[in-house]
Amino acid sequence: MNTQTLYQETIKFATLKHLDKEQTIPGTNLPYVVHLSNVAMEIMLASKETTDFDVSFAIQVALLHDTLEDTDVVFDELVTAFGIEVAEGVLALTKNNNLSKEEAMLDSLNRIQKLRKEVWAVKLADRITNLQSPPSYWDNPKKIKYQQEAKIIVEKLKGGNEYLEKRLLMKIENYETYID
Repeated sequence: MNTQTLYQETIKFATLKHLDKEQTIPGTNLPYVVHLSNVAMEIMLASKETTDFDVSFAIQVALLHDTLEDTDVVFDELVTAFGIEVAEGVLALTKNNNLSKEEAMLDSLNRIQKLRKEVWAVKLADRITNLQSPPSYWDNPKKIKYQQEAKIIVEKLKGGNEYLEKRLLMKIENYETYID
């Protein structure tokens, strides 16, 4: 199946699941699919700058990366719809809610490191996309913590995708404008 068809099928699936939860981008009225498509856009652009990169696989993981964490989708449903490798990529990107927030992020990064570099790229692309203007209700300590988490992500996933690492480092630096 070609990449365009995979993109269309995957974004429709993810959009419907996030719409079921009436999920929007935090601090906005934008439907959550905007975030998902932005992560996929980062992946598509990175694929042009990266050798030996399975863009079709990475796009599916990008569009689905929050389905286990934020919707009623279960792992087996992803396996049936998209295959075990995509489902395992999404699972690695999903935080374990039984851990503290800090432990959950490190646990997820450790699981990501065991998978293909395309999964690493999705995590980098996700944080690049999230380092936009923070929600108005975030205080300064929350913004600083979020920026520090981005530094940990780029450090732990160093060597995963040079293009996205550079983009994330630039976004981390530019995020200073949001911190008082």
